[in-house]
Amino acid sequence: AGVLTALPAAAGAALGLADGRLQGFLPYLLGWLLADFGAPLWTLKAGWLMKPVERRIQEGYKRRARAALAARPDLTVIGITGSYGKTSVKFIIAEILKQRFNVLASPASYNTPMGICIVLNQQLQPEHQVVILEMGARYRGDIAELCAIAQPDIGVVTSVGVAHLETMGPIESIAEEKGSLIRLTKPGGAAVLNADNPYVAAMVGQASGPVWRVSVEGAAAEVSASGIRYDAEGAAFTVRDAEGHAQEFRTRLLGRHNILNILLGVAVGLHLGLRLRQIAHAVARIEPIEHRLQLRHDGRATIIDDAFNSNPVGARNAVEILGQFTSGRRIIVTPGMVELGERQYEENRILGEHIADHVDLAVLIGEKQTKPLQDGLAARGFPPEKTRIFNSFFDAQAFLRAELREGDVVLYENDLPDQYNEA
Repeated sequence: AGVLTALPAAAGAALGLADGRLQGFLPYLLGWLLADFGAPLWTLKAGWLMKPVERRIQEGYKRRARAALAARPDLTVIGITGSYGKTSVKFIIAEILKQRFNVLASPASYNTPMGICIVLNQQLQPEHQVVILEMGARYRGDIAELCAIAQPDIGVVTSVGVAHLETMGPIESIAEEKGSLIRLTKPGGAAVLNADNPYVAAMVGQASGPVWRVSVEGAAAEVSASGIRYDAEGAAFTVRDAEGHAQEFRTRLLGRHNILNILLGVAVGLHLGLRLRQIAHAVARIEPIEHRLQLRHDGRATIIDDAFNSNPVGARNAVEILGQFTSGRRIIVTPGMVELGERQYEENRILGEHIADHVDLAVLIGEKQTKPLQDGLAARGFPPEKTRIFNSFFDAQAFLRAELREGDVVLYENDLPDQYNEA
């Protein structure tokens, strides 16, 4: 009470107000104090008061979306979930199915309840025959909420991995949540599963209809890939179905994970009546994502652009792909990986060892930055004369312009912005 009494008096003295004028000023001062210091409280209270309104609005969107689907019993709904690869698989399936159907695929990462409602309420047209929906999950029950809006005829699970551990708990809980897509697919609906992921492979028993397993590692599967090889035009491999039919596929996409994504699309296409040869034509048209194992040509050399910020698994995968090229020298240009915290030295040292096993020439950016890579290369006995270190990416480019030979393959691994200049 003493503080409350003293505060206005002190404020009045500071402002040079007499006692009488202070009485008139006091309500404004108290109002200012309540507005300023109470702003966070008012914001929280307003948000709390608006929650029922927001829920009613969202329920209205959901009812409209359900009604739009109920009016289209002829429409085939494909739901895709997984810890990784959902967006890539969605666009691959869309490209394959366009061979025969009029397809609507949800844009970008519209994989939440409101995102799916936007697609169904605003973009679904009478001419569409197939709608492909990405279904994300950060919390338990998210997939059930999405399936309550759009119950799939075909459920596709790409992977189960260590994503959203902080919100869904251990990987077994993540597998349970992702598997709910298969359990909630329409009775008799098809399940398309990545048999190379043990958590996804275990979902076979949850399906009520046909099961399509896919594999690039030789697991039991209805659709499989073998004989994977890389050249200046991309990747080539043989796809076999459950009846023993085989078809040669070519794609500009690189990497085992992309081939697995393609196989998931192949399985959906086969389930909907397409032939392997038709699907192969569609796969050959798929464009790679910029800076993610993007294949291009630069004069005498083939370039693999994987400059999008790398992680340990992705970086080692890219190095292995480089190692499978045989047209000329295999060259990597990299500063190594960054922003890995206490794991940065060890992960880069391991990457250096991996580079030594697959690469003919290592072009490293930054003497200090690449010390772990240098240690890894040395541990594997990589010849010092096959390692070149530059202060900047631009210096490395000048070296390569003079050094490249016909048939060389160059992998740019990780982003190379100006901060790597150690000049």
